[in-house]
Amino acid sequence: MEQRIGSSSQPLEGAGFDPAFVPGLTAPVSGEKRAEEPAKSEETDAEAVEAAEAAEVAADAVEEAAEAADEAAVEEDDAAGEAADDGPVFEASDRRARIVADRRGVRLCLDDQECEFRWDEIGAVETETARFGKRFTVTVHTPDRRWYPIEIEAAARSRFAEWESQLDAVLDAYFEESD
Repeated sequence: MEQRIGSSSQPLEGAGFDPAFVPGLTAPVSGEKRAEEPAKSEETDAEAVEAAEAAEVAADAVEEAAEAADEAAVEEDDAAGEAADDGPVFEASDRRARIVADRRGVRLCLDDQECEFRWDEIGAVETETARFGKRFTVTVHTPDRRWYPIEIEAAARSRFAEWESQLDAVLDAYFEESD
């Protein structure tokens, strides 16, 4: 089953939505305005250069602040990680797929593809077992109505109950359902 990633309709083009689409419909620019533009541009060049320099300085300051915030967040995560390593962790894998759920969120890996969800990005986590066979399916649902399933092949069906209880412990500890 495929998921739709946005609108399937294309934006409409034509005279009904853009009058400039029809040649000659809009009035041409008068000659007087064209003569005035070079004189104004000479005056505003210095102002534009100053404004560009000020914007560049402001962008550098914002970038430095963002880097400092990222470093602080990493340090907080490291400090919290050392303190919260005692919490429950769910990990299941087979030859192709792997799922890890811990204090940071849920990480799904299939072959060389990976995705990571923080707990605030998750709307629901659903588990399903196959009626026949040894496939354990975990589906992560996001608030924007997307879902990401992953199937783990167990060595034996008896692992399903163990995995369910471990995943429930992690969800109880870290996942806060907001109603």
